[in-house]
Amino acid sequence: MNDDDIILRMKGLRIEGRSEEKWHEIVHGVDLTLRRGEVLGLIGESGAGKSTIGLAAMGYARDGCRISGGEIWFDRVDLAKASTAEKRRLRGSRIAYVAQSAAAAFNPAHRLIDQYCEAPVLHGVLNRREAETAAKDLYGRLHLPDPETIGFRYPHQVSGGQLQRMMTAMAMSCRPDLIIFDEPTTALDVTTQIEVMAAIKDIVEQFNTAAIYVTHDLAVVAQMADRIMVMRYGNLVEEGETRSMIESPKQEYTSRLLSVRELSKAEAKRPEGETPILSVKRVDAAYGKAQVLYDVSFDVPKKRTVAVVGESGSGKSTTARVITGLLPPLSGHVEYNGEPLPADFKSRPKDHLRRMQMIYQMPDTALNPKHKIRDVIGRPLSFYLGLQGRKKEERIRELLSLIELEPDDYIDRMATELSGGQKQRICIARALAAEPEVILCDEVTSALDQLVGEGILKLLIKLQDELDLSYMFITHDLATVKAIADEVVVMQKGRVVEAGPKTEMFTPPHHSYTDLLLSSVPEMDPDWLDRLLAERGEQLRDRGI
Repeated sequence: MNDDDIILRMKGLRIEGRSEEKWHEIVHGVDLTLRRGEVLGLIGESGAGKSTIGLAAMGYARDGCRISGGEIWFDRVDLAKASTAEKRRLRGSRIAYVAQSAAAAFNPAHRLIDQYCEAPVLHGVLNRREAETAAKDLYGRLHLPDPETIGFRYPHQVSGGQLQRMMTAMAMSCRPDLIIFDEPTTALDVTTQIEVMAAIKDIVEQFNTAAIYVTHDLAVVAQMADRIMVMRYGNLVEEGETRSMIESPKQEYTSRLLSVRELSKAEAKRPEGETPILSVKRVDAAYGKAQVLYDVSFDVPKKRTVAVVGESGSGKSTTARVITGLLPPLSGHVEYNGEPLPADFKSRPKDHLRRMQMIYQMPDTALNPKHKIRDVIGRPLSFYLGLQGRKKEERIRELLSLIELEPDDYIDRMATELSGGQKQRICIARALAAEPEVILCDEVTSALDQLVGEGILKLLIKLQDELDLSYMFITHDLATVKAIADEVVVMQKGRVVEAGPKTEMFTPPHHSYTDLLLSSVPEMDPDWLDRLLAERGEQLRDRGI
C-alpha cells in the first residue's frame, strides 16, 4: 500500500477538557494513520481517551472539550481547521459514527427505515425510494430477519442485537469511507455480541470501509481489528499488528489488559441442610398479558454468590423485580430465610426492605447528579437506621473507607465529578448503608471497562468475606461468572434450563443452551470468530447471526 491508500492521518493531536473553568490537556500529541479497508482498534480503560480520539476523527469534540493542537487529515481536508459547514458535509456522508447504546441513539417516535433514509436524502446521495431499496438490501446483508419489512418497525419492536445492526446499517447508508464504532457490543450478551461483530466485520469487508473500533475488551478487538493502539491517560502506550500484539505485548500495561479475564474466585460449597437465605419458588410472571417467567425456581445460600446468566430477554432482571416486590408474580412466591415474602414491596415491613438491597447496571442513572455523596449514602442511614448528626457522618466516612475511597476526598463531591468505577463504588456503599444480608447485583460491571470492572468484582468478594453477604449476581458475562460465582443459574426465554455449582456448570456435558453461551465467549485469538462462524455455519445464519 502507498500513501494514496491513507484515508485518515492525525499528527500530534491534542485535546483539552475544561474543569472548574480551567482547561487541561486530556489527549497528548497522538499520531494515528488509517488506510482504506483497514480496521484500527483503540483500546484502554475508562479515561484513556479512546472515544475522544474516535470523535476527533470526525473533527468533533464533546461539550467541555476542544481540539487544541495537531492535524486531523481526512482525505485532503484538515478537520482541525475545517469550517463547520465543511465538517457537516462530511459527517454522515463520508464519515459515520456508531454509538455504544443503539437504544439511546434512535428516535423512539420514528420508524427505523425513516431514520435510515434521513442521511442519504439530506446529503443528496439518494432519493427516498432509492434509499428505501438500499436499506432493505443492507438489512439483508446484515442478516436481519424479514429485511423487506423490519425497517417499518419502531426501535422498541426489535431486539438489542438487531437494533445495533440497524444502527450499523444507518451508518452505512451513504457508503462512508470511514466509520467510528464506539463500544458497539459492550452492553450486549455474548450471543447477541457475536451477531453484531459478524455483521460489522461483513459490512466493512464488503464495502472496503475503513473503521476505528473503540473498545476496552481486547478479546473483542482481536476479532475485529487489523491493528491495535493501546491508550492510557491520553497517551499512546503501544501500537502494532493485532496478532503480534496479542501474542507478545511489549508493555506491562497491555499485558494487564490481556490478563483481566483470568480472575477466578474459588467456589464455596453450601452447607448441607442449611435453609437458603433466599428462595424463588415456582414463579410465573407477566407484563400485562405477556407471560415472561415460567415456573422459575432456585435458591441463594447464605454467604454465597449465585450468578443468574442468560442472553437478553431470558428473564434475569424480571426475576429480580419479582424478588424485590416490584413485580408481583402470577403464581409462586419468594421466601426469605424460609418464610414467604409478601408479593408487593408496599406490603413488606421496612426491615425486610432493609435486608435486601439492589445495585444497578448504570451508575450514571442510579445516582442523583444534584446530590453530594454524603447525601446519597446518608439517606438510607437515616431512613433505615435512624442515624443523624455525628453518628451519621462517622458512618458515611466508614462506608467510604470500606469501598476504598478516601472520605475527605469524596464526601462532598457530586456524582458527576466521579469516574464510572467510582460511581459504582458509591452505589455499593449506598446499598451497604442499609446493613443488608442480600444484595441483588444487576449487571453491575457491564458498563465498565475490564480493569475497573475487575476492581469492582474484587471489592464485592472482599465485602462478602468481611460482612457475610449473600449475592444474586445478574450477568450475561461468563468471565464475570467465573470471577465471582459459587453457583450458577442459566435462564432462557423465562425458564431455568440448568442450575448447579460453578465447577459443574463449567464442566461438560452441558444443556445445549449453556453450551451455546460458553462457546460464545470471545477468546484472545484473532481467528476465533471466523472459526466459530465456520463451525456453526447455517445454524448461525438461521438465527440471524
